[in-house]
Amino acid sequence: MAAAGHVRGLLRVPSGWRCGPRRARSAAAACPPAGQVRQAFLRFFQEQHGHRLVPSAPVRPRGDPGLLFVNAGMNQFKPIFLGTAHPRSELAQYQRVVNSQKCVRAGGKHNDLDDVGRDVYHHTFFEMLGNWSFGDYFKEEACGMAWELLTQIYEIPKDHLYITYFGGDSSLGLSPDEESRDIWLSLGVPPSHVLPFPLRENFWEMGETGPCGPCTEIHYDHVGGGRHAAALVNQDSPDVVEIWNLVFMQYSREADGSLRPLPQHHVDTGMGLERLVTVLQSKRSNYDTDLFTPILDAIHKGCGGPGYQGLVGEADVGSVNMAYRVVADHVRTLSVCIADGVYPGMSGAELVLRRILRRAVRFCSEVLHAPPGFLASLVPAVVEVLGDAYPELRKNTDQIMNIINDNEAAFLSSLLRGRHIIDRTLQQMGPSKLFPAEVAWSLYGNLGFPLDLIGLMIEEKGIQLDWAALDQLAQEDAKRKARTQQAEQLEGSGVRLDVHSLAQLQRDGVPATDDSPKYVYALGQDGRYAFSPCQATVLMLYKDQSLQEEVGAGQRCGVLLDRTSFYAEQGGQAHDRGYLVRLGQQDVLFPVESVQLSGGYVIHEVTAPETLRAGDRVQLFVDEAQRLACMVNHTATHLLSFALRRVLGDQTEQRGSHVTAEQLRFDFSTQAPVTTQQLQEVEGVIQEVVDQNEIVYMAEAPLALAGGIQGLRTMDEVYPDPVRVVSVGVPVESALTPNSQAAMQTSVELCCGTHLLQTGAVQDLTITSERQLVKGISRIIAVTREQAKQAREVGQSLAKEVDSLSARVKQGSSSLPEVQSLSKEVGRLTEEVGSTVMPQWQRRELQAILKALQRAANTAIRKLEISQAAEKAQGLLEKHSKQPVIIDTIPADSLSILMKVVNQLCDKSPGASVLLLSPQASGEVLCACQVSKSALPTFSAADWALAVCTHMGGNAGGSGIVAKGTGNTKDLQGALTAALEFARSRL
Repeated sequence: MAAAGHVRGLLRVPSGWRCGPRRARSAAAACPPAGQVRQAFLRFFQEQHGHRLVPSAPVRPRGDPGLLFVNAGMNQFKPIFLGTAHPRSELAQYQRVVNSQKCVRAGGKHNDLDDVGRDVYHHTFFEMLGNWSFGDYFKEEACGMAWELLTQIYEIPKDHLYITYFGGDSSLGLSPDEESRDIWLSLGVPPSHVLPFPLRENFWEMGETGPCGPCTEIHYDHVGGGRHAAALVNQDSPDVVEIWNLVFMQYSREADGSLRPLPQHHVDTGMGLERLVTVLQSKRSNYDTDLFTPILDAIHKGCGGPGYQGLVGEADVGSVNMAYRVVADHVRTLSVCIADGVYPGMSGAELVLRRILRRAVRFCSEVLHAPPGFLASLVPAVVEVLGDAYPELRKNTDQIMNIINDNEAAFLSSLLRGRHIIDRTLQQMGPSKLFPAEVAWSLYGNLGFPLDLIGLMIEEKGIQLDWAALDQLAQEDAKRKARTQQAEQLEGSGVRLDVHSLAQLQRDGVPATDDSPKYVYALGQDGRYAFSPCQATVLMLYKDQSLQEEVGAGQRCGVLLDRTSFYAEQGGQAHDRGYLVRLGQQDVLFPVESVQLSGGYVIHEVTAPETLRAGDRVQLFVDEAQRLACMVNHTATHLLSFALRRVLGDQTEQRGSHVTAEQLRFDFSTQAPVTTQQLQEVEGVIQEVVDQNEIVYMAEAPLALAGGIQGLRTMDEVYPDPVRVVSVGVPVESALTPNSQAAMQTSVELCCGTHLLQTGAVQDLTITSERQLVKGISRIIAVTREQAKQAREVGQSLAKEVDSLSARVKQGSSSLPEVQSLSKEVGRLTEEVGSTVMPQWQRRELQAILKALQRAANTAIRKLEISQAAEKAQGLLEKHSKQPVIIDTIPADSLSILMKVVNQLCDKSPGASVLLLSPQASGEVLCACQVSKSALPTFSAADWALAVCTHMGGNAGGSGIVAKGTGNTKDLQGALTAALEFARSRL
């Protein structure tokens, strides 16, 4: 009775809610809703076992470039497992934690995208229920809690549950995890339900290196009824499924493949909410639970036709049920990702999301025959299901729908454009039966045109995709991306302490590095910054993943000091450069190549010119010019963020930034593309604050207090506590005052970076680039001070060139070579304006002018060419009056003019078929032809041109009516004869 009362307390539903295998289907109405199942899990660990409830992290990973999406509950806790969490951060205080994590598995190592819809259990988005212990409890407590929750709180019949544990691996010297086995047996699990499995099933690893350990899994038998189902465990049987995985992190996989015991043991568990709800609601498919049925009902209501029946494979005639599953799953993924700031785009996670959206759109239109805009109309159903657990969905419903609609419209437009490209390519292919792989790959990569759709379209014409060539292109693309990713990782790499060294430092009582001297600088009367000198003691050296007391000459190592004035790379700001010298030995420099922060310890990477030892006293010299440039650009970044919100609206949110000595990069969300005028206004707002030479206030404050500052941008990062507050023009104390509006009128940020003391040193800021990364997110590149001045000067110089060229184009000319020369000059200047560092607003203005000039030049060229063509056509008409086939040579400066002569000749001589050749000074021969419609289909222009150009050693393409090509021959008469013979053979 006590257990039953406990169940009712946690689930807040009447007794008898359980709808497990022992309860009849008629009791389905009493099954617990998914929301209560989720809440029961969280409350069980929070209230009964002292766990801290932590919100789900966004699905965009923080500080993990190797990961496209958060794909497991443990992702946000990796700094704890690796020992790199800042000791003053909230993360470092966690001991027992519980949450429900939003996860996406599509693209990358864990990719379920292509399987979604084919069966009834794969998803791209799912919720991972998890509980963690960081150096607190371990196996016995973890197993006991899991068994109590499943059998007493959820009342799952014990005889339906099977347990697996790690059976050992002799090649690694690992014994079976008999400790876990014995714990389960002590909890009353029958020996026949406790099963050993090898490394592949029951040993979990974070990656190729890092924390790992044995795991024990809990499997559920849907059939039950007293049968023995041990033989079906881990056999991909739909009747026996894994529902919970308990990972015991007790080793670290080293670079050489060996395993070392971790300094602290951790527990990481994960249970898919969808599978759990399927069990508790007595369903056999996740899609039959109330996590999906409201969305499936909305699909049926919106598109009509047959309802969802749960059919798969051959039974699913027309793939209608598969379409239901694909659309329901994908709209959940799209809604969650967009709410978390991941929008469909062209690379990385954004590209994967674009493919998910386009796959959903295709199933909507091609299988469900739904109208445009249908996919976005399903978002409210998703919000109704998930909005209580994840409030950001309710907050961003309109934005989610708008982005889905915009991207659907873009996809449909791309399909139309892609079809035109396919048709044109087919016309130009000649006798080949293989569609050019380069064209197919371009359509796929640039327009997102599905390869299978290309295959279907060309198959109707008797053409096939060249899959071998496509595979080659795909491999080359994958290698190129891998090289780029490797280069980015190397660029951002530096010496970082491993988990064992961090633990050793903490055991030995080595305090975190005092890096407060990096903030010690002053602004002199002369306007110059003075950086205080800093002396320190070498505490330890780090080389080859181990702490060492001494490093010899020529060896690369990390230097750990008791204090430092160097800024370690963090918060989007590049690390300082400079050098160290030993006290009393000023002539030997130890250049600092990178500065990294690990677990509160600052590591200075150097290549030692001489032996360096722990205990050595050193003087630190920061590259002051580089540091000052970073300070200027970091403060300018804060001003830019403020100015964007002032001009574009408070809904504008920062999505990322990177500050170096050379420039600043700023990514932000925006409701609409930034206009040229808005760019100028943003620069104006910044210049106003710079001219006022406002004081930049900086002070530390408790994180909870700082988080209450009015107007502070969304806190979606992990901050130390206390946290540093940077406020422009308003003292931090004023900004921290409850309900103070002071911060609404200026820039106030939580930031660990180094900043100017007054804004005047920025001098000037020029936005040199602004472009949309994906729809809804833009990226700005900007420069300051002398670079900004130079950019404006270059812009003015180019503006004068454009003005001069504009006057000459408008003046006009009757000479075709002169107009063609002007057109080339417009093209050259267009390229220069596009690639030169200059104000972006001015670039756009000049590009608009140049575009108009290019149109004017092209129109003038076309008119002159038509005029020339008319004269040549008249001469040929007099020469070949009323002949059904005209074949000749004429002088023509371009293939364009030659084609116009052919067109005009056919217009003036109806029923005639014309082929003209034009030898060029280079030895090349141009060819253009047009065939009378009355001669089709036996006489084709494309075939005619191809025959003649092949005779000349060249190639040609076109349609049945018009075609053109080139060749290279001295036997012009032979080519004319070939043209005539081909025509006679077809007429």
